[in-house]
Parts: sequence; C-alpha cells; structure tokens
Amino acid sequence: MPVRPPNLSPPFNVVRASHVEFGVRDLAKSRSFYVDCLGYLISDAHKDALYLRAVEERNHHSIVLTTADAPCVHAIGFKLASEEDLDRAAFYFARKGLPTSFPEVPYQGRTLRTVDAVGMPIDFYVRMDQSECMLRNYAEYRGARIQRIDHINCFTPDVQASYDFYSDIGFRLTEYTETDDPDAQLWAVWMHRKGNVHDLAFTNGKGPRLHHIGVWTAGPLDILHICDVMASSGFLANMERGPGRHGISNAFFLYTRDPDGHRVELFTSDYLTVDPDLKPLRWSLRDPQRQTLWGHPAPKSWFEEGSTFVGVPLREPALAAQPIVAR
Repeated sequence: MPVRPPNLSPPFNVVRASHVEFGVRDLAKSRSFYVDCLGYLISDAHKDALYLRAVEERNHHSIVLTTADAPCVHAIGFKLASEEDLDRAAFYFARKGLPTSFPEVPYQGRTLRTVDAVGMPIDFYVRMDQSECMLRNYAEYRGARIQRIDHINCFTPDVQASYDFYSDIGFRLTEYTETDDPDAQLWAVWMHRKGNVHDLAFTNGKGPRLHHIGVWTAGPLDILHICDVMASSGFLANMERGPGRHGISNAFFLYTRDPDGHRVELFTSDYLTVDPDLKPLRWSLRDPQRQTLWGHPAPKSWFEEGSTFVGVPLREPALAAQPIVAR
C-alpha cells in the first residue's frame, strides 16, 4: 500500500517550510528579478549575498541568494517549534545513521543540517532574526505583491522513499498521483505541516533536485498583474507556464524562472487541511486535469529541468512513467 495513515505523534514538531538558499551567478541580475520585478523586500545585502523576505514575513528571510560559479541550491530550511524539538531531531537523524551537524548560519540560531532518504540537504532551526512585518504597509506592495513562502517542491528518484521519510516525521499527505497498475506506484505526493495543501511536495524524476519554491499571493489578480509587469520589464521570456489553475491543490498559478533558471511559482487559492481525519485525494497519472484544470499543458521543461543541490549526486527515477506534456 503506497499511502498510509498520518503520524499524529511525530518524533519532533516541524512548523512549516521556511526558506531556500540559491546559488546564483550574477547577484545584480538576480536582484533585478526578485526585487525590482517580483517585489521582494531586502532584509540585508552584502557583497556576495542577498537576504529577501515578502511583505507578511516576520522572519529575516525566506530566500537567500549567494554568488556561485554555477546555479545551485545549498539547502532548504524548515522551522521547528522549540529547542527541545531541535535536540529530538538531532537524536532522531543520528539514530537513523544520517549525518548531523550544527553549522553557523547567518541570522539563525542553532541550525541542524542533515539529509533525507534520497540525500537532499535539509536544515532545521527554531529561531531566526526578526524583521518588520510590512503586511499593512501597502506602499511596499510591488510586483506580484508576494505575501510569504508557501511550499517547496522537489524531484525525487524514489517518491515512495521520500514520502515514507517525511511521513515518519509528521508530514501529512493531502493529495497524491499514482499509476493505475494493479500494483499502483506513487508518482507524486503533496504533504503539509501548516494546514494547507503542502509545505513539501515530491515529483518522480531525476534527482534529488529542487523543482520550485511556491510563494503565496493574496489573490489571482496579483498573479495576473505580475504577468503585465514581467511583459513590460524585460522578463517576458522568464514566464514558463501559466497563468492557469491546477486540479491538484486547486491553486491558481504562474511559474517563472529567475536569471539562473531557478523556478518560482506564484501561488494562491488552495484549501484548508487541518482536520486530522482529512482523506488524501488520489489522482490518476492519466488524468489530464490533475496538473492543469484549465490553461495550457505544462511544457517539457517543467517535467525535466530543476536546480541541483551542491555536492549531491543525481539518480535516475525508479519509476518509468509518461506524464502529459505540451506539444
């Protein structure tokens, strides 16, 4: 059985997806995209790093951009509920035989770094420096008027292994795609901690790689507005897919690519998932409405291209499946 009941008593308490650190080749070009176009706020800027947040966010940052020789991802981050949870997490991963360390991370308190079932680097922390929330300062609403980070979506070579790993630590399944074979296999999963469709999702593919970060806008009009902004500010070619609406998650979306190819989804209009007896929604891999309720089908790049993690070898996917792609 590929899916199972949720673990309502996990070994430690993950609050939500928190941040991602991208390696970029040209910080000035990245700043033009994230700040001047999408409308991110700058929390701090250094010669080789830029720390960004959205208008609702009190944490110091949800995106870090650091200079690199080639595009990459250093780590994805999750916020825990307490220092005791951080100690429990360190004990849990060490007992599993996974590497654990506590690197010094700017603007964060104690930070645990480990890897998941397929080798993807993950950071856990409790405290981050705080910045002023700009939610009611409407003069700061620019570009896509992004409110906050919502989720992180990754390619995994083994969806079942990734699902099992995060289910064990309390991530709860909301929707999933599987094959229609008698021995059905998972092709993608959407899992949450904070009470909407997902904090973390995994899609079958060469990996581990980051597929995209999803960032929340207040409504569909914000997404339509950023289409106009991108079309008139030199970033029209950076629009990869959408706008449209997913069947999965019910989300209104637009996928964009930054100057290094890192993918950012503008996302809104999903639904509440806090009930512990929520039944996950199953989608057939053959159902064309799972990925696109309406709008153009996803292009081939959306299924094949992603951002690599530093020093993490890639594996071919265990599942051979043919999704629907644009022609």
